[in-house]
Amino acid sequence: MEWQSDILGPGFESCAFEAAGRDGVRRQATLVRFTPPDGPDVRIAGPRRAVLFLHGWSDYFFNIELARFWDAQGFEFFALDMHNHGRSLQPGTHGGYVADLENYDAEIGTAAGMIAESGGAGPEQLALMGHSTGGLVAALWASRNPDAVSQLVLNSPWLEMHGSALVRRAAWTMVEPIARLRPEAVIRLPERGFYWRSISSSAEGEWTLDAAFRPPLAFPVRAAWLSAILAGQAKVARGLGIEVPILVLLSAASENGMVWNEEMRRTDAVLDVNTIAARALSLGRSVTVERIDGALHDVFLSRADVRAEAYRRLAQWIRGYAA
Repeated sequence: MEWQSDILGPGFESCAFEAAGRDGVRRQATLVRFTPPDGPDVRIAGPRRAVLFLHGWSDYFFNIELARFWDAQGFEFFALDMHNHGRSLQPGTHGGYVADLENYDAEIGTAAGMIAESGGAGPEQLALMGHSTGGLVAALWASRNPDAVSQLVLNSPWLEMHGSALVRRAAWTMVEPIARLRPEAVIRLPERGFYWRSISSSAEGEWTLDAAFRPPLAFPVRAAWLSAILAGQAKVARGLGIEVPILVLLSAASENGMVWNEEMRRTDAVLDVNTIAARALSLGRSVTVERIDGALHDVFLSRADVRAEAYRRLAQWIRGYAA
């Protein structure tokens, strides 16, 4: 492993690597780690614990505050920019594209191995955290690798389509034939940059985003990608049977209109949170759902007082399930 200084500055390092998926294709991903540049290391007093964060679609890891939070809880923090995203984007490739969510398995597994190797011995606990599409990917990976994860934390995971499973089935009927014949075909959908507007410091938010890594209107939606999402959601609907404790954090409300309104500053402007809350019960045996008033789609990018409440609830859950 060759760790290099990361774009996030002091305390962050990254390591690019390749992993071969089950289809034999080698894809590049990038593991980011946080090494506190100052202050006492609270982790040395107890067993080694680590957390691996998976970003959402058309996204990458940039939340320094999240890394510092996990470090304060006694966890080594790592984040993975998956292939075709963020630090792992390659010239001539389709941003955000994947034809099968299991194609991420190899890089997640490799990242887990790198985390173990970086500490000289594997962590006694490895928590997996995912946001939005990364939450769907994290849940599916945890179900396929039941002995690899000790806790699962999902931040507004995209577990179901808007409305109900009927919407997902209807979408599958339309998309699947196109995905088989023209997998990289772009599906023309209404362009909505409202969520980006609410978080980016270039608009009305407070977070500095790299436009190449996190475009305002997201990457083009391609047929095979959407088919892969729908297939993953169908697996969740059938039940994943995850045995480890699961925390699902969601906004208290959604606002999915086609025209900007002020409610989008304090709601999830991407997903149907009520549908997600209900679907979360299909994940496993021990599921905690926390609804956060005023939260955005990424709960931890909400305004300061809202995300402080989200961090408080996450810390409380960690004390109960990761002590």
